[in-house]
Amino acid sequence: MAGRVAGKLALVTGAAQGLGAAQARMLARHGARVLATDVNAAGAEATAAAIEAECGPGTGFACPLDVTQPEQWGAAVEAAHDKLGGLSVLVHNAGVGVRGNIETCTYEEWKRGFAINVDSVFLGCQAALPLMKEHQPGSIVTISSIAGLIASDTMPGYNASKAAVWMLTKSIALHCAKMGWNIRCNSVHPTFIDTPILDGMVGPGREKSVIMDKLARQIPLKRVGEPDDIANGVLYLASDESKFMTGAELKLDGGISAM
Repeated sequence: MAGRVAGKLALVTGAAQGLGAAQARMLARHGARVLATDVNAAGAEATAAAIEAECGPGTGFACPLDVTQPEQWGAAVEAAHDKLGGLSVLVHNAGVGVRGNIETCTYEEWKRGFAINVDSVFLGCQAALPLMKEHQPGSIVTISSIAGLIASDTMPGYNASKAAVWMLTKSIALHCAKMGWNIRCNSVHPTFIDTPILDGMVGPGREKSVIMDKLARQIPLKRVGEPDDIANGVLYLASDESKFMTGAELKLDGGISAM
């Protein structure tokens, strides 16, 4: 089904590895020209090089981006204009976990989680919408989490920041609709996905397979998700196949939210 996003001009944040790299490659594979961005500039360059190796010259580009810095967002949008020729798809993928319960989570970790997970969406949309308005139809995709819809006593900072992404997505969607722009905004809510983030859950003397089995038992489908499970959802939301979908949430959680 190559060509599902043919002609789309996409910027993906957090694209150096994991979900972001998978999303960038998936969009390019289906016809988009992609600007991979990340605070890890070398990783973003590697993703762009992998896209070009698979999809051909002129399909993958890279730009350094700290999503918490307004001036870097301005530079990234300018790079999209210069390298892609515009911007019609914006994927807010960059995010971090926030450790600690309500007693042990530090204020510094709380603020860092909101800066990367939530402020980035606010700053990115403010910077990108002027260019996206010139390249309609457009699609903004935010990567929230099932943890933004279902709470846990162990991670209030992560729950709260991802819930904020969910609600901010709806507000952006309604604003774009009210303005009469053909720019949609939807959120994606994954559960546990096999990415480098899970590696941080493996402590000394613990096998990753043991952790993965424990996580899988919490999911009705009895498996941890793969990066392309999420990238396929992003592809759908970026494409015109979802042209009547805005302000909505796409749960890719193996059935957890149905329990």
